[in-house]
Amino acid sequence: MDHPLIDLINQKIAEAERDGAFDNLPGAGKPLPEEDDPENALLNRVIKENGGVPEFVTLSRELEKLREELRETGDRTRRTEIMKEMSMMDAKIDLARKAHR
Repeated sequence: MDHPLIDLINQKIAEAERDGAFDNLPGAGKPLPEEDDPENALLNRVIKENGGVPEFVTLSRELEKLREELRETGDRTRRTEIMKEMSMMDAKIDLARKAHR
């Protein structure tokens, strides 16, 4: 099933072509760049352009904070809790990396 506005869209594209809107575009005549994840290329670009980072990066930053807290903590009970949190964080990072691929 076509988009309900397909005729209007095609008309606007044809007008833009006639008016030269697509002439002399950067990269014209060159192959498109390789994409690691072509299905999500647009989404990944928008996220990147808006300062977003993959989940595993955010989780890695949280893990680094836990490591720092562990270095600074002398309380054995708290150190045990931090190490448990770090173990869980490692597992989450691993899962997020696999999901990101």
